Amino acid sequence: MKKLTLTAIAFVFAVSAFAQIWSLDPAHSKLGFGVTHLMISNVEGSFKSFNAKITSSKEDFSDAVIELTADVNSINTDNDQRDGHLKGADFFDAAQFPTLSFKSTSFKKKGKNTYTLAGNLTLHGVTKPVTLEVTFNGTAVHPYTKKTMAGFKVTGTLKRSDFGIGASTPGAVVSDEVTISANTEFAKD
Repeated sequence: MKKLTLTAIAFVFAVSAFAQIWSLDPAHSKLGFGVTHLMISNVEGSFKSFNAKITSSKEDFSDAVIELTADVNSINTDNDQRDGHLKGADFFDAAQFPTLSFKSTSFKKKGKNTYTLAGNLTLHGVTKPVTLEVTFNGTAVHPYTKKTMAGFKVTGTLKRSDFGIGASTPGAVVSDEVTISANTEFAKD
């Protein structure tokens, strides 16, 4: 039994020793969202301040653990009045809930460069499981830094009502369904 326990501990340390950390390149990444307004047009926005990292020991990222945080006060829809309203108590209540966070629970390969990403999203003080689709765009060596870079596109939908956001705003004014779209670039540390 003692030998089995020592072998298991050695295995855990060996696997973690090969894990690579990939850090977000914020200059080449965007975390965006979109809603339908009055059921006739799309309004898009983004979070200007966010950070993410990937931990993976496999080149194809099939064992990746992804963690993300975003500053809710950095919300930007290119309209100061709307941004102020979204930060207020009617929607995100950024004063009380200044950070949104996500941590993956699985990253499953579907096809050659496609994955299903599942995890827990905490937004507006509520944590719910979400599932997103990921396209791995490949890797390249950055010509200036000489670091290996990896690119991903993440898409999905969630319901704002699941997180208690804009509860008094009818879906005919602002859709309950919110599209998520992130284009990200990570540097291998």
